[in-house]
Amino acid sequence: MAILILMVGLPGGGKTTLAKQLEAERSAVRFTPDEWFGALVLDPYDEALRARIEALQWDCAARLLTLEIDVILDFGFWAREEREDYRARAAALGEATEIIFLDVPRAELWSRLSTRNADLPTGTFHVEEASLDAWWSMFEPPSREELLTKVETGTPDTPF
Repeated sequence: MAILILMVGLPGGGKTTLAKQLEAERSAVRFTPDEWFGALVLDPYDEALRARIEALQWDCAARLLTLEIDVILDFGFWAREEREDYRARAAALGEATEIIFLDVPRAELWSRLSTRNADLPTGTFHVEEASLDAWWSMFEPPSREELLTKVETGTPDTPF
């Protein structure tokens, strides 16, 4: 059985760093939209384009899951509804889901983003503090119940 791993958290939380580590450790395939934006020199704030890229990445991920290859989606998954949607998609394929939540205080996020903004690595983009504040107010952290809920396949999620 393959596992769909959902990386949950805000920018600067360390999702991509951890996702890269998990990709190597688990021989998984990782999809990080921001890297595609960077590689294609696209506007990372274009929400319609982001939705299209994430849809394309899901199509690839679904195929890999059916081939019994673990997949990491490094999308952030800020809303519970979005996490539930992807869990249902994996369950429909007969696969398990694991949620990894990086719970980082707002001050630490801004500190990390400020450092990153000073010397942007490839595949990342500049983040204003006002954007972080807006995203912070929209973010729905997973509840303990959500992190511990078993998926339809019967495999428990493992919180990080």
